[in-house]
Amino acid sequence: MHATIPSLPQGIHYLMQSGINTGELNGELEGLLDRAGGRILASGMAALIKAGFGFLIYEGLDDDKAKKAQTFFEENFVMRDPNAEGGIRYYQGQFLIRTRKPEDDMNVYIRFCPDPDDLYIPTPIGQLLNPTAIVTAEAVSEAEAELLEHDPDRVDLVIRFKDVKAILGLVERPDADVVQLLLENLVQITGNFGHMFKFGAIGKSAQATLTGSD
Repeated sequence: MHATIPSLPQGIHYLMQSGINTGELNGELEGLLDRAGGRILASGMAALIKAGFGFLIYEGLDDDKAKKAQTFFEENFVMRDPNAEGGIRYYQGQFLIRTRKPEDDMNVYIRFCPDPDDLYIPTPIGQLLNPTAIVTAEAVSEAEAELLEHDPDRVDLVIRFKDVKAILGLVERPDADVVQLLLENLVQITGNFGHMFKFGAIGKSAQATLTGSD
């Protein structure tokens, strides 16, 4: 288990970092990770995660980029299931990132492939991946987060950090070991741990795609 779960913080870090690396975000949004707290940080994190996935999934006009986008999507989100229509279903994990301090008002709700019907866009040259449909990420209020956290139909895993400072510290140490973070009481994880491993795997895949490594 120890060998698997260290990829979880890398998942958070690289999904946000990929958004910064697109070059499409202005300096104010990039600076949120350095100076923001609470609701502003949640909004910035959600925006970066959405931009990161948009960058990874966007096929563009370059054949190599299109191939990488398709490979990333199929390896992380396409699941073969003989009981599903067409023999395929899509990964639809739902995550809630929070802090233990209600006054932080730092809550991000993340859903993968929330509407499978929107995953592809019909075009004159065929079906193309919809870069805005792979993930939705939004800042929610403390009251909304409380309801979400206790609704197993809407949230599979809750990642709860000690406070905003712990989240910003994680961004600065992307290779942090989750076991160490747990021992330091900087993070608590509750819910279906299978989704924790999947989230970590998606993060590692995003890192490999961005860096060109295997």
